[in-house]
Amino acid sequence: MHISIHLFGCGDCDLSEFYPRRGSSIANRGDVILHTHVYQRIWHYLQQHRVASIVVGHVTVVGVLGLLLLGNGLGMNIFGAFAQSSCSSSDHTYMVVSGDTLGGIAARYRTTWQRLASYNHIANANVIYINEKVCIPGAGSGSGSVNNGPPPSRGQGNPFPYGQCTWYANQRFYQMHGVYVPWTTQSNAWQWTARAYNFHWHVSGAPSVGAIVDLQPWVQGAYSLGHVAVVERVLQNGHVIASNMNWGIDYWKVTYVEFTPGPGVTFLSY
Repeated sequence: MHISIHLFGCGDCDLSEFYPRRGSSIANRGDVILHTHVYQRIWHYLQQHRVASIVVGHVTVVGVLGLLLLGNGLGMNIFGAFAQSSCSSSDHTYMVVSGDTLGGIAARYRTTWQRLASYNHIANANVIYINEKVCIPGAGSGSGSVNNGPPPSRGQGNPFPYGQCTWYANQRFYQMHGVYVPWTTQSNAWQWTARAYNFHWHVSGAPSVGAIVDLQPWVQGAYSLGHVAVVERVLQNGHVIASNMNWGIDYWKVTYVEFTPGPGVTFLSY
């Protein structure tokens, strides 16, 4: 007797649909475990670096804010120096030149730096700028010295070595005004501006015929000791023609040189 068993036409069927493959289950479980390990490592990394990231972020924000505040403060100081209003008609207007300090200006006009700082709204009395206007309260609107200050001093001769720019400037100024400079010590050319203050001479950033022009070291061709000359002409463009000695290759001759008012350049007069 023959018994036929029919499997419902499943001769071509994939029995894996009914019986899962053992190897496939193991592989799938391995993938899950591997992914789980990767996620755990990423999570631990983020946890370990979270504090450092927060600290770096805060430091960066604080640094940016600090730079913004510093830039704003510096800009306001510089802007304030040149955007101030004009002095009143009863004040004297002083133009700051290279080497000035607020204390030195105050001493020249027989006042205090505290009063000048308050009157001119200067936030930092240690910082003033070339060509900044300083109003001297109650000193009059003229460009000369204050009336109640001591009179300027006169010199008694020309003690400077012949042929030096200091000798020529002193001699030429005497020829034009009948006055010698009174400073004989600490009187290299670059020091003449400070000495003019000491002896109550007028110091200005604006040129005038007959004034002594004082160049600071390395300004417009001056060497390490500075240079002095005497203004002979003021040109329409504001430049000056000055006579001098010890300038250029013919140092023993009187020469005429064009100079430009600006930083490191002052004009001295009696």
